Amino acid sequence: MPKRILEGVVVSDKGDKTIIVKVERTFLHPVLKKTVRRSKKYHAHDEANAVKTGEIVKIVECAPKSKLKTWEVLSQAPQSLSQ
Repeated sequence: MPKRILEGVVVSDKGDKTIIVKVERTFLHPVLKKTVRRSKKYHAHDEANAVKTGEIVKIVECAPKSKLKTWEVLSQAPQSLSQ
């Protein structure tokens, strides 16, 4: 089965080799027929501690590295939101 790849904004980089990424998704509400935004936070492994808060990153599924970390940083987007 292919690994999922998600894109989101880093909201925390306080942990050692750990970042928290907020991923937003949009979908059409089944009854109201209105576009709804939902977000979820994922703990991801960042081996080099290179990613900072506010940057946009892509994360990919991996084998569990700890209780909460089952994602790792795949790539970092060139632009960041912290301007």
